[in-house]
Amino acid sequence: MRAVLAITIVAVAAGTLATAEAPTRFNPMVELLAAKKPVFGLYAPSNRRFGGGGPSGAARPATPPADALPPKSPAEIAKEAVGFANSDFIFDGSMEGNFDSAATQFQQLMNGMATAGLLLKAPQPRLAKSVVVKMNEIAGNPKAAENIGRQLNMGVTGIMFVSAESAEEVQTGINAMRFASKGGTRSDNVGNAPAFWGMSEKDYKEKADLWPLNRNGELVNWTIVESKAGLDKVREIAAVKGVGVLWPGAGTLRGLFTTQQPDGTRQLDEAAWEASIQKVLAACKEFKVPCGYPASPTDIEMRMKQGFSVFVMNWGDAGFKAIEIGKKAGGRN
Repeated sequence: MRAVLAITIVAVAAGTLATAEAPTRFNPMVELLAAKKPVFGLYAPSNRRFGGGGPSGAARPATPPADALPPKSPAEIAKEAVGFANSDFIFDGSMEGNFDSAATQFQQLMNGMATAGLLLKAPQPRLAKSVVVKMNEIAGNPKAAENIGRQLNMGVTGIMFVSAESAEEVQTGINAMRFASKGGTRSDNVGNAPAFWGMSEKDYKEKADLWPLNRNGELVNWTIVESKAGLDKVREIAAVKGVGVLWPGAGTLRGLFTTQQPDGTRQLDEAAWEASIQKVLAACKEFKVPCGYPASPTDIEMRMKQGFSVFVMNWGDAGFKAIEIGKKAGGRN
């Protein structure tokens, strides 16, 4: 009897553990955020562009070298994005600029990711990775709500509001992410989203609400502060109910606190730049909103210790390494 009892206890414990570790949410990012675990993701891969300056400002050749590989198709890029198993989300910033043309191209990426198996169908429909996109500026944009709806209708699970400078514009965007039945302004036209999520329109409309406003919601808002006006209002922005992750726009803020010197060189006021990042982080902590940061292998551990918990990295070896370091530091290995 003791042996049987022992076996039974072990079996129950194993089953309980398996149940606890099994994904329970459609959107993996929501599951991680709700559990207060760090989240790591990458910009979607893309074909490298020739001409112009790279991230370091070094000029690239006007034409590709003779031995350059041919551009990858959207389907190949999508397969590469889905196939990298160590990230929690795929991020695309292309629609921050020319929305209409970028949206057409992004739809091709979404189609490719669907074909590549982004949707896992067993034991219940869920995404292998979240999909988050940038929205162009909301303030002064009469098509902002319509464009947010268009992005959601493609099946994305998160939208980043750029250049946020007031609580009012963030609230406008939050409302546009929610159906009228949930208190928002989103149209009942849901486009291809239910098919991308692998469920009926009825089930999609029930699940496609904003977390954490709705604890059962599967959509997440990101809001980024990247101007002095935004920094002045960062506490009001952080206090908006429905902001899922708040970000300092570290790259844009770096430029904001960089000035040209008499000799033509540009100099960063590093103290002021860091103070702007910490001001956003302080607002995150005050209003208990997860805080995001565009990390690299050299700073991800430091930013995690400061309190940042959501990280986006560029596609490539450095980004892969940053995720590896971050997951180990966050106990997710």
